Amino acid sequence: MSKQKKISTVSVIGLGYIGLPTAAMFASRKVKVIGVDINQHAVETINRGEIHIVEPDLDMVVSAAVKEGYLRAVTMPEPADAFLIAVPTPFKGDHEPDLSYVRAAAEAIAPILEKGNIVILESTSPVGTTEKMVQWMAAARPDLRFPSEDRVDQDMDVHIAYCPERVLPGHVIRELVENDRIIGGLTTDCAKRAADVYRVFVEGELLFTNARTAEMAKLTENAFRDVNIAFANELSLISEKLDINVWELIKLANHHPRVNILQPGCGVGGHCIAVDPWFIVNKSPLEAQLIRTAREVNDHKPDWVLDKVNEAVAAFAATGREEASITVALFGLAFKPNIDDLRESPALQIAKKFAAQTRATLLLVEPNIEILPTTIATQQLVSVDDAISQADVVVLLVNHREFFDIKSKLNAETRVVDVVGIDAA
Repeated sequence: MSKQKKISTVSVIGLGYIGLPTAAMFASRKVKVIGVDINQHAVETINRGEIHIVEPDLDMVVSAAVKEGYLRAVTMPEPADAFLIAVPTPFKGDHEPDLSYVRAAAEAIAPILEKGNIVILESTSPVGTTEKMVQWMAAARPDLRFPSEDRVDQDMDVHIAYCPERVLPGHVIRELVENDRIIGGLTTDCAKRAADVYRVFVEGELLFTNARTAEMAKLTENAFRDVNIAFANELSLISEKLDINVWELIKLANHHPRVNILQPGCGVGGHCIAVDPWFIVNKSPLEAQLIRTAREVNDHKPDWVLDKVNEAVAAFAATGREEASITVALFGLAFKPNIDDLRESPALQIAKKFAAQTRATLLLVEPNIEILPTTIATQQLVSVDDAISQADVVVLLVNHREFFDIKSKLNAETRVVDVVGIDAA
């Protein structure tokens, strides 16, 4: 049996919204951290002690870690004691999971793996991905012994585990430390070894299970939220048809001691909830009927919102205005309030579709970004006040704090499409 190494150096593969905060947490505990990312700009930014994403308090932690020499970023993996993979897992085609980033990361670290290392997959993944990762690394390193069904713990050179994050953007630093953590080992020893890694900074409970259950647990958590959001979004469609204020309806219903309906919006976005349920459907298409339907309800909501925007523009045109003379302002592009994250954002999807079909002037308001993404870069990014002063139609897509009193500033003639319930906030 290989002697287990003390965890003195951690390598985090993928320095995005999860990888960078995780790397910073290890570094803040005086552990040497090597962050790896193919994005040269991100690497250079981090090595200056700065950050390339928006997350409260992260800038201070990264700055201190870099200054003290505990965190540095590179574009190619280097030897370490523990490797954490936190790369994207999007889907392709007909909601088929795309594991190419996980495979690329696994194959990139394989040549530098040493006996006593542990590799932990954090990326949200379909059930069975951790086992596939072992196959990819084992094929590249036949000289090392990886976990397998016919191999006991004592015969392993490299431990493997799946340990998903469960944090809320805007609160990542606190939740990485305080939240309970699922530790899914391919073997019992793998789980114990992974727990040693996370005990460096995690104060929450470490919950031991196997890798497959851990993978499914992460997907289950996000599918549960997706189903509940779909119920709220479906209520909004029904309420609009029946001329009922959905915000009042939900508020009243939530006075029941065992009812807690969420708030509807313009859809569901982000790198988790809008994607992960499809991983379950992909693996179990006949059984995952409710999960599939919830996804379809939430995926349809942006199109419903777009119809409401078009109706507002048409109402102005009916007064004799040329469509080209009408100005529409969309408030919010991020996938949730008070962050800069545009991944899988339904608000951004609405903006793209409306821009492609309208002759009206389009103004975009997103106070958390300075530059529009390339896919919509030809449009105008303006301030809240400029949009208010120019817009004939105001569309409220995200409940950013900057928008809370917006209706009191509008002209009486301004038409409002509010799909997040600013008045109910």
